[in-house]
Amino acid sequence: MIEEFLTGNIRSGMVAIVGPPNAGKSTLMNYLLGQKISIVSNKPQTTRNRILGVVNGDDYQIVLLDTPGLHKARQPLNREMVRIAMESLKEVDAILYMIDVSLPLPQKVEQEKNTEMMEHMDGVSAPVILVLNKVDLLEKERLLPMIKRYSELFPFHGVMPLSALTGEGTDVVVKELLTILPLGPRYFPEDIPTDASERFLVTEIVREKVFLLTGQEIPYSSAVTLESFQEDTKKQMTTIHATIVLERNSQKGIVIGKGGKKLKSIGIAARKDIEKMLGQKVLLKLWVKVRKNWSRDERFLKELGF
Repeated sequence: MIEEFLTGNIRSGMVAIVGPPNAGKSTLMNYLLGQKISIVSNKPQTTRNRILGVVNGDDYQIVLLDTPGLHKARQPLNREMVRIAMESLKEVDAILYMIDVSLPLPQKVEQEKNTEMMEHMDGVSAPVILVLNKVDLLEKERLLPMIKRYSELFPFHGVMPLSALTGEGTDVVVKELLTILPLGPRYFPEDIPTDASERFLVTEIVREKVFLLTGQEIPYSSAVTLESFQEDTKKQMTTIHATIVLERNSQKGIVIGKGGKKLKSIGIAARKDIEKMLGQKVLLKLWVKVRKNWSRDERFLKELGF
């Protein structure tokens, strides 16, 4: 390992995973890592920050950047999310542009989405692999014509079908990335899967459970802040206090639920995942507070890391 680091005789580099919301970017990164780092839900715009994950092989290290979904943004929070994703394209060795091909779209809508994709790729210098995700849900006879059609849109390095959920086709994508990445050192030790702190991941896990267990506008109106994180090495227990921040008073009752049942279910689900991540017992205490229109408050967005 020391020799590899000194001589740079492995394939290594940074790869951004970008694309529209809900394309499966976080699912792909988690599958390649073999563990859950990025939170996942079936709602668009789950990922808000750029999440780094490190994939290691005997002769390679791929540093993946999971990014927020690219979309037409109007509010400050959404604009920051798109800015983070677009900034990621400037500093990488390769790009995986990911789209969901499982559902047929009207021709006009497909053309609009393709135009948006071309706008996102404008000025990009790194090789781009177009990843057609969710092919396990696609009628097989549609695949080859689809690959041909996308190949004619842009000089992609490759157009590759896969299923981020089942892993079908992911090995082919990794092999193709290794033809692009330069020779270099391992940028991270092999036992470090991400540069994200445990504290950040805790807030992400709680936010994921809000996405999964509440409906309507609640997920998009919620943020999570960490109030305290105390480790007791003797008891092998971590005590965590976190706050779910909402935009309106009317949302507070929905998140808490009748008799506090909804908040309790969010806490139980989050605690299980946090215990799995930390490898020890966790005492998780959640609060709910309202900060009016926080998603438009640039000062608060900076506190959240945007």
